[in-house]
Amino acid sequence: MGAHINKDNLTIFRATKGRIPNLPFSQVKNDILGKDYELSLVFPTLEVSKILHTEWKGKSDPVNVLSFPLDENEGEIFITLAKARIEAKEFGMSYREYLLFLFIHGCLHLKGMDHGAIMEERERYYLEKYRKKL
Repeated sequence: MGAHINKDNLTIFRATKGRIPNLPFSQVKNDILGKDYELSLVFPTLEVSKILHTEWKGKSDPVNVLSFPLDENEGEIFITLAKARIEAKEFGMSYREYLLFLFIHGCLHLKGMDHGAIMEERERYYLEKYRKKL
């Protein structure tokens, strides 16, 4: 198990079984963070996801998305595919659309945004912009 994809200063690592949906990850990353930003996108196993959520948020269930800035121009985003699949239905989105939303959310955190009205407006903007590419 495990697959690596490297493109446009974006490294994608899948530690789970199954496929990663073909989404405009590079375009979104470049749009929000810039072409020179080095980003690792990790799709962890459920076990690792639970550990991350416990360690960083004090919660015992799998995390949906976590962002870690490593320095000014480098960071990591972790998205749990199984959790995204479940939550997509709860939010009335397709799996692909919700996965795109989680990635946008993670990128905006790496850009320095905190939860709130401004972040939600930017999420809607980018989701609408890239929804056409699904």
